[in-house]
Amino acid sequence: MELEKTVCALATPPGPGGIAVVRVSGPQAYEAVEKVFRPLHRERSVRAAHGYTALLGHFVLRGQELDETIALFFRAPHSYTGEDVIELSVHGGSAMAESLLEALYLAGCAPAGPGEFTRRAVVNGRLSLTQAEAVMEIIAAGSRQGAALAKTALDGALAKTIGGIRERLQTLSAHLTAWIDYPEEDVPELAPGELTAALGAAKAQLDALIAGYGAGAVLRRGVDCVLLGRPNVGKSTLLNLLAGFDRAIVTPVAGTTRDVVEQAVQLGDIRLNLFDTAGVRDVGAQGDAVEAEGIRRSWNKLDEAGLVLAVFEAGAPLTEDDKAIAARCAGRPALAVLNKQDLQPPPNALAAQEQALRPYFRALLPLTAKDPASRDVLAGAVARLLGTAHVDTGAAALCSARQLAAATAARDALAAAIESQRQGLGPDAAGVCLADAQRALAELTGEDAGEATLDEVFSTFCVGK
Repeated sequence: MELEKTVCALATPPGPGGIAVVRVSGPQAYEAVEKVFRPLHRERSVRAAHGYTALLGHFVLRGQELDETIALFFRAPHSYTGEDVIELSVHGGSAMAESLLEALYLAGCAPAGPGEFTRRAVVNGRLSLTQAEAVMEIIAAGSRQGAALAKTALDGALAKTIGGIRERLQTLSAHLTAWIDYPEEDVPELAPGELTAALGAAKAQLDALIAGYGAGAVLRRGVDCVLLGRPNVGKSTLLNLLAGFDRAIVTPVAGTTRDVVEQAVQLGDIRLNLFDTAGVRDVGAQGDAVEAEGIRRSWNKLDEAGLVLAVFEAGAPLTEDDKAIAARCAGRPALAVLNKQDLQPPPNALAAQEQALRPYFRALLPLTAKDPASRDVLAGAVARLLGTAHVDTGAAALCSARQLAAATAARDALAAAIESQRQGLGPDAAGVCLADAQRALAELTGEDAGEATLDEVFSTFCVGK
């Protein structure tokens, strides 16, 4: 990225809309916009515009006045990127936006790359790398809870938490270094218990962040959820309940669903990317080849899913197909849905079924997929299973796989430091591990991030942000 370049890009989604906003940022932003924007009042000028002000006018392309335009002005360093920034709003649609971009290119602007505005904000010290990642998480959030988590990160909660851990580790490391390297200064030795306690407190904070990553990711991004079960247990009925309309065909004929049916649904605070699969059964060597392929795809989806809703007929004796499904769900984030409660299965039969299924599932849930009230019951069960029911959206949280990897590396380094003290290796061994932990935390916040890390982070951003 060349900061001496002035860049521009469409900041709103392409296509029809009320307005289209084009953002310009860089050292020649005002000069470039002055070439293409004509204020309605001729005594006004772009060059003289103060920050946080607006002008009404028109933009021109090759001398032709094309569209009414509102220009918003931001002076460095008090802008999103830390540079001079101007945002030009025209009528929505492809024609005006593309014409405005063409005019700006002719005026000397270069097209912005993915995430380039936010990357400039990081390089110019306006945002930390963790805050920059939170920007994209807000854009991609699939629920209000997920957006609230990302907003907390954008406000700097994670950066402050990691900064506090780093500060304590730096103080601890400095004390150890002074005690080891300058014995003549009478630096007091840290008691082994005191050192271990300090290391353990920092590790506990990182453990909590790491443990909360999965639930936070579900709230922000949603989860791939597979509906699994033998034919006619009510999978497609459950899909239709969650979708709110008849998304899947429901008949009493076994094998009606022959391929994976996909549907995105909002279940409470969680977005489910739902996959209704073909009913799993043994079709035999001479069975329907199409149905057999659908069943193969059902098993494949199970391996990819972050949540499994395995559907069984409540109170019915488990068939061999039921048992095969239960066995494949062992060790996975799977919920056994005991459907057709409205048929009032005998209590002893239901108890026997639950006892047989309990070893394979994290939770069992009796319900009736035909009953709209079952939707809220299922939402609560899924939230408890995935750990989202008690997420504090105001607390610091990791919001990317990169952050998770760095936090895990720091936590493991602290664990090694604690283990070195348990083995009686002395404070110098702990000091080496402390240095490793500090490097990992600096990578997490982006203070030691190289171009390769920045390239990786911003490659996932949309152009214009």
